[in-house]
Amino acid sequence: MSLPLVAIVGRPNVGKSTLVNRIAQTNDAIVHEMRGVTRDRSYHAADWNGMDFMLVDTGGIEAASDDAFQKSIRSQALEAAAEADLILFVVDGKVGLQTDDEDVARIMQKSKAPVLLVVNKMDNPQAEEGMWEFMSLGLGEGWPVSATHGHGTGDLLDEAVRLLRETGAEGDPDEEPAVNVAIIGRPNAGKSSLTNRLTKGERSIVSPVSGTTRDAIDTLVEHDGVLYRIVDTAGLRRKSQISEDVEYYGFVRAMKAIDRADVAVLVIDSEVGVTNEDQRVANYAKERGCAMVVVLNKWDLVEGPEGKQKVREALEDDMQFVGYAPDVAISALTGKGVEKVWGAIDAAYANFTAEFSTSRLNRWLSEIQETGFTVTKGKTILRIKYVTQTGACPPRFTFFCNRPDVVTDNYKRFIENRLRASFPLEGTPIRIGFKKKD
Repeated sequence: MSLPLVAIVGRPNVGKSTLVNRIAQTNDAIVHEMRGVTRDRSYHAADWNGMDFMLVDTGGIEAASDDAFQKSIRSQALEAAAEADLILFVVDGKVGLQTDDEDVARIMQKSKAPVLLVVNKMDNPQAEEGMWEFMSLGLGEGWPVSATHGHGTGDLLDEAVRLLRETGAEGDPDEEPAVNVAIIGRPNAGKSSLTNRLTKGERSIVSPVSGTTRDAIDTLVEHDGVLYRIVDTAGLRRKSQISEDVEYYGFVRAMKAIDRADVAVLVIDSEVGVTNEDQRVANYAKERGCAMVVVLNKWDLVEGPEGKQKVREALEDDMQFVGYAPDVAISALTGKGVEKVWGAIDAAYANFTAEFSTSRLNRWLSEIQETGFTVTKGKTILRIKYVTQTGACPPRFTFFCNRPDVVTDNYKRFIENRLRASFPLEGTPIRIGFKKKD
C-alpha cells in the first residue's frame, strides 16, 4: 500500500516550497524569490504524529502569464491535486487575496479530496488581521502559518493527519524497495522525454528550451514485475557555466540523485555527439560508484550508416574511462528502441549487485598467475596470496599480497581488464584494492 499523498498548490511565490521543506524537514524543494522556480511536481517524504505521507510540491498556477511553461506547470499542478488524498491550498497572508487565488480556489472546490486553506507568511498566526478576506474563497476559515519560522505548522499538520486518517488514506511507512535509476545528462539531451517514456506518463515537463527541469523528481514504476524509482534530473553543466542561483540548486539536487542511484542512465544527444559536458557527467557517476547505461538519444536524426558509425566511434574514444557502460540507441520522442533501455538497466543492476565466491575468484587468480605477469621493483617481486570480494554495489575486490606499495596503476588496469573478461561486470564500476598479507 502506497503512502498517502498531500499536494501543495497555489499561485506562484506564496511559499509552497518553503512549506514543503518545513514539513519534510529537508531542503529538497528549491526555494527562491523568483517566480516559477518550481515547474514539475516533485515528491518528498514526511511524517507527523506517527503517520508517514508523501508531499507533492507543485508549480504556481496563474490564470494569465507570459511564462512559456505555464500551461505545463498548471497541468502538472492539477494532476497532482487529482491524485492527492489531501490538498493544502497556500495563499500569501502578507499581500492579501489575489485574482489567481480565486482562480485556484474555484478549481479546488471541485476536488474530491479534502482541502485545507493555508494562509502563509503570518509571522504572528494568532493575529486575525489578514485572515478574514480569504473566507470569500469558500474553503473555510484557513490555517495561519509561517512556513519560514514554523509558526502554526504543528496545528496544521495535526488537522492534516486527522483528515488523512478519517479518509482511510494511511499507508505503509516503509519505502518500497526499488531499483534507483537516475536519468542524467547535459541540458536538452532528452532526459525528460525518456523519463516520460519509461514511466508511461507526462510526469516531467518536456520542452526544447534548455534547462527546463530544475528539481530532481521521483517516479515509482513497475516493469515486468520489478519496481523502479526513476529520477529525472536537471541537466548538469560545469559550475563555471551555471549563471543562475536556481540552476545551481538544480545541479546540487542532480548530484544528490546520482549519490543515491543504483544505475545512472546517461542520455547523450546523438545529433550533437559526445561533448565535454557528457564526459563530466559520466565522470560524476563513475566517481560516485553507481552502475551506468549510455543512451544515444535522437538516433533517428543521425543521417546514414556512416554518420551513426562516427557517433559510436566518438563514444568509444571519448568515453573510454567508462568503457564498461553498455550503449543503447533510441528515439525518446518516437519511442523506438526505448524498451531496450530496460534490459540494459536490468543487466547493469544485476552486475552492480553481483557477488562471486572466493573459490571461483582464486581459480581465476591461479590462471592469471600462470601468465607470469607481475610487478617488480628492484629485487622486490609482487606476490599475490589470494583474492576475495569484500563488497558489492559496486563490486569490490581485495588482493592480499606481500608488497602492496609496489602495485602500479598499469597493473591495476591489467587486473581490472582480466576481471571484466572473466566475470559478468558490464555496466558497473569495480573497486580493486591491495592489502599486505604476511
